[in-house]
Amino acid sequence: MMGHSHALSGAVAWLAVSPALIALPGLTSPELATVTGPLASPPELIAGAVICAGAAMLPDLDHPSATIAQTFGPATWLLSKGVNFISGGHRHATHSLLFAALAGVGSHLLAHYTPVGRDILIALMIGLALRAIGIGIPNKTITSAVLNVALTAGLFGAFFIMGVTYSWLGFAIGIGCLAHIVGDCLTERGCPVLWPIKARWLLPWDIGFKTGKKFENQIVGPVLSVAVVALLCLRLVPA
Repeated sequence: MMGHSHALSGAVAWLAVSPALIALPGLTSPELATVTGPLASPPELIAGAVICAGAAMLPDLDHPSATIAQTFGPATWLLSKGVNFISGGHRHATHSLLFAALAGVGSHLLAHYTPVGRDILIALMIGLALRAIGIGIPNKTITSAVLNVALTAGLFGAFFIMGVTYSWLGFAIGIGCLAHIVGDCLTERGCPVLWPIKARWLLPWDIGFKTGKKFENQIVGPVLSVAVVALLCLRLVPA
């Protein structure tokens, strides 16, 4: 899938599952209330959708040639090169359930123990989300990076002013990565979902769609866009 489709799928996933996350404390233990309770507020819900959209791009940091690797210029390109080397190339380790789980747990621990690390991760997720939906100037890598930094800082500041807690950060990162994996499993190439087992999960009968082609651009993208708007209205507009 293309970057914008991944980002939209992450936002849709977050807006779709947030009611279930809010219900978790009553179903399991009261301690989870500190994580999921804030999701009932609009600022937390919107921030969660943005973070999850960015996290839905995280697995593609294994692809240094992708536009998303240019989000913050040389910084994200070098990060992408490192991820590509460690993961074994594009659509390998980062496109697995293990990666989604580790990303979610790691993000939760980072947010709990290292505020500075948490803020850096949040800024990266916001930047990835903005880049994925097309923020940038064609053929102007550095200019696009500067623009993205400015918009990311503005959005980060807005969330800070609105009192967003990010106690749910681990959930958002894990769900975003999972949304990416599911999306790529719907394409013709599939994903090694059970990595380190190398077998790729594909749709049967070769019905997976081709990335960036007519079906994705004219059907998948618009459907996901409508779903984001519809779910936002459903969650934010009083009944």
